Amino acid sequence: WSTLLDNTCPEKLRIEKDQLQEAAESIPGALMQAMLTSAQRIREFHQMQPLPDWETTTMGGRLGQRVTPVARAGVYVPGGTAPLPSSLLMSVIPAQAAGVKEIIVCTPPVPHPAILAAAFICGLEEVYQVGGAQAIAAMAFGTETVPRVDKIVGAGNLFVTLAKQQVYGLVGLDGLAGPTETVIIADDRANPAWLAADLLAQAEHDPLARAILLTSSCTLAKAVQSEAARQIEDLSRAEIIVESLENGGGIVITPDLETAAALADDFAPEHLCLSVAEPEVLAERIRNAGGLFIGETSFEVLGDYAAGPSHVMPTGGTARFASPLNVMDFVKITSIIALDARTSRKLSAAAAQIAEAETLSAHAASARFREGKLDD
Repeated sequence: WSTLLDNTCPEKLRIEKDQLQEAAESIPGALMQAMLTSAQRIREFHQMQPLPDWETTTMGGRLGQRVTPVARAGVYVPGGTAPLPSSLLMSVIPAQAAGVKEIIVCTPPVPHPAILAAAFICGLEEVYQVGGAQAIAAMAFGTETVPRVDKIVGAGNLFVTLAKQQVYGLVGLDGLAGPTETVIIADDRANPAWLAADLLAQAEHDPLARAILLTSSCTLAKAVQSEAARQIEDLSRAEIIVESLENGGGIVITPDLETAAALADDFAPEHLCLSVAEPEVLAERIRNAGGLFIGETSFEVLGDYAAGPSHVMPTGGTARFASPLNVMDFVKITSIIALDARTSRKLSAAAAQIAEAETLSAHAASARFREGKLDD
């Protein structure tokens, strides 16, 4: 499949650890330092997320929950239109913070040195140069080379997303990512050059990316349009940006900021940026967003690379019910039930009554057998 779809067939799928180190030594020192800074912040943020086991003895015996990391996680790192070492950091480090012992990475053949350097920063030992739907299948089912995993995370193109959909139920998934999207709410005090830059940054991801500005200021809207037209001339991915803005970009004039907030909340974007005079006040009106970027100093590109939270966030309106990638994606909760005899006797009668109402006679019998036969 690599030969057919990627026009290359690596002699070995697995990339050895010394190759990761060589890649780390080959990239510019400034880039290496930037990725180290990013990795440190991502790790620090995710280590703060609590994963508590807990127990109570107030309900008769002992009840609680046990939090256990999955045994093996698979991370898909895309490498199509642009190398994305940040995606490796943003997906692997939360798994490490959760305590996952075995983490494998799949990325398309002949990966960019920056991706391999990111793997080296994370201390990974299993990186495979296989991409696309075949990488998802390999991680879901296992092969002679690629081990089967318990959970697959990471975004990719349409074929990667469809492959993840096909293996749902065989392995855990972080979600089915669609095109990236950013909504910016801005008032007339916002800097139009900054807003234009942020919209163009989002649009360059993909022709299907969504970059939308909501504002009550016609003056600001016109200024942002002018700035975008000026800035795009100097950008390397101008064709993709233009196509993206034509497909799904836009500026919406709203009567007021409250209306803008309501529209954004209904859209439930992956990224929602608040560039207004009182961003904390407006933030209180938002329920649905993958990432909420509060104030002009918290622009979305920082979230892409170095703020700390994972940039793997829900798209396509799924922020209504889904969350950004985090340590909880890599653990499972086991309920602990250790009742004492007195409580067990008391609950047996209640359980039998409900079972009989549900016409489940074997359930009822299981409870009745124990009535009067459980010693304290």
